[in-house]
Amino acid sequence: MRRRLLPHPLFSLSLLVVWLMLVNKVTPGNVLLGAILGVFVPMLTAPYWPGQPHIKKPLKMVEYVLVVIWDIVVANFQVARIILFKRNEDIRSGWVCVPLEITAPEAITLLAGTITMTPGTVSAMLSADGTSILVHYLHDDDPDTIVEEIKTRYERRLKEMFP
Repeated sequence: MRRRLLPHPLFSLSLLVVWLMLVNKVTPGNVLLGAILGVFVPMLTAPYWPGQPHIKKPLKMVEYVLVVIWDIVVANFQVARIILFKRNEDIRSGWVCVPLEITAPEAITLLAGTITMTPGTVSAMLSADGTSILVHYLHDDDPDTIVEEIKTRYERRLKEMFP
């Protein structure tokens, strides 16, 4: 019964929290409407979710989030420095293909989102077989360092989390 009413409980809770943040006022009516959304949206979309992702080490997710937040803060300052103090002809942007060892679709999606959220990099395309991702970077002298950083800081942690 609980599975039918709340097929994705974390998604339901997330919808409630996001709704309350959007309306910016916690009232009984807003909580009720958020709870209704949190129940009905996952029920309506449940047939389109083939299964829930399995995370081997949930505590690694906390570490991953902290690393990503730190990288976003640092990258903001790096991008600001590049924009403010480099001339256009000194900026060396480019494309790099990052080979992937992770295979879980959720892990690949999380990696692509992380790359895009981090200022200075954008994930542009996933290969048809899912073995590599095309990344655009704003500025770097050695494109191999971009690949190595993505693989060591993000993909390694995702491999530990997802089977």
